[in-house]
Amino acid sequence: MSDSLKTLVIVAFLILIIWNLGAGLYYMLTDKGGSKRTVNALTRRIVLSIVLILGVVFAAWMGWIDFHGVGSNPNG
Repeated sequence: MSDSLKTLVIVAFLILIIWNLGAGLYYMLTDKGGSKRTVNALTRRIVLSIVLILGVVFAAWMGWIDFHGVGSNPNG
C-alpha cells in the first residue's frame, strides 16, 4: 500500500469522526432530547476512533507504517 493511500485512509477516518461529532452537536441542539440521534452519532464517533487507533497500532505491528517522533534522529 502506498504512503499516500495510507494517509488518505487515516484522513478519511478523521473526517468521518469530526463529521459525527458535528452531527451529534447539531442533533443535540435541534432535537432537545427528543430522540436518540445524538447518542447514535456520538457512539459512531467513538467506534470510529477506536477502529482508527486499533488500525494504526495493527499496521505498526505488521510493519506497514513506521512511527517517528518529534526531534528524533532519522539517521540513527
